[in-house]
Formats: sequence, C-alpha cells, structure tokens
Amino acid sequence: MAAKIPVKAIFTGSDVTSLGEFASSDTINGSYLTDGTVTAAKLAADTATQAELDAVSNASLAKAGGTMTGTLVAKVATTATDTDTSNTGNITLDFSANQNFVLTLTGNITLVNPSTEAIGQSGFIAFIQDGTGSRTVSLGTDYETAGAAGLTLTSTASATDLVPYLVVASNRILLGTPQLAFA
Repeated sequence: MAAKIPVKAIFTGSDVTSLGEFASSDTINGSYLTDGTVTAAKLAADTATQAELDAVSNASLAKAGGTMTGTLVAKVATTATDTDTSNTGNITLDFSANQNFVLTLTGNITLVNPSTEAIGQSGFIAFIQDGTGSRTVSLGTDYETAGAAGLTLTSTASATDLVPYLVVASNRILLGTPQLAFA
C-alpha cells in the first residue's frame, strides 16, 4: 500500500486545484494524496515549505518490510582518537571506532591488516618513540606507501612523527609522506 500523505500538510493555506505536478496514477483518497513516488521535486513546483517537504520525505519511508537499495557507508566517529601508550609486536588499528591514532612505540611494531576500514576514511597516525627510541614500524599488505618504500621514522628517543592516511578501497590504505621529528 502506498504511503498516505495529508493534503493539508502538503498544501497548507491553499486549495488543491490541480494535480499537474503529480503522476497520473496519483489519487485523492479522502483527505490524503496517495502516491508511493511523491518527491520533493514534484512538491517544490507547488511551493511547499521545507517543513512540508520534510514531512513528505519522512512519511514516504517504509516503516517495516521495505527494501533499501544502494551502498551503505559505515559512519565513523570523526573525532575519535585512539591514544595507546604502549605498543609492541602486532597492532591492528580499529578504523570503525577511531579516525586518528596516537601510538607510543615501546618496541618494534607491525601494523596488521585491519578489517574495519571504510572507503573515503582519512586521518592520521602519530608514532611517538619511547625514551629508548629506534623503534621501527613494519606494514601489513593493506598499507601502501609511495614507491612501496615503507615507513622510515625518526629514531630519536621521544620523537613524534605524523603519518596521514586515506582509505581508497577495501584492503587499500594509502599512507602519506611522514612528517618527521616534531618537537
């Protein structure tokens, strides 16, 4: 059954004298306009207000049992930052929970291929050398650098390096040129 939208909600303060903007299959049923394809574009020609268009859009969504098509994109908490003060060995970044990562290296690490990245997601990874320094970062195959050069970080104790990233496809995280030795 098509969604029923109150004519009064669409045409507040005016009389309905023409259905010229609506499809020929549209019908008036009591005080409702019945049409599963009523769109904002059809209503805009009749000078509906934004609130009225919003009401139509909301009323048009199936409450249950409908089929949604298209691509769903995971929403990432855009302000979330993982601040981890002790990293050694294999590290898997959780891109679904965080956009940015601040990792203190207490040993050599390998960034293991994640499964939570979202295409279009971007941010930074900050690597902080501990008081010893000389910690290295190896990369899983999902992490790519220009010319496949890998990452070379500042080895100085307590140095901070910043690496931008962009997820361009599932299993492809492009790492930008590291900005080295922040003080």
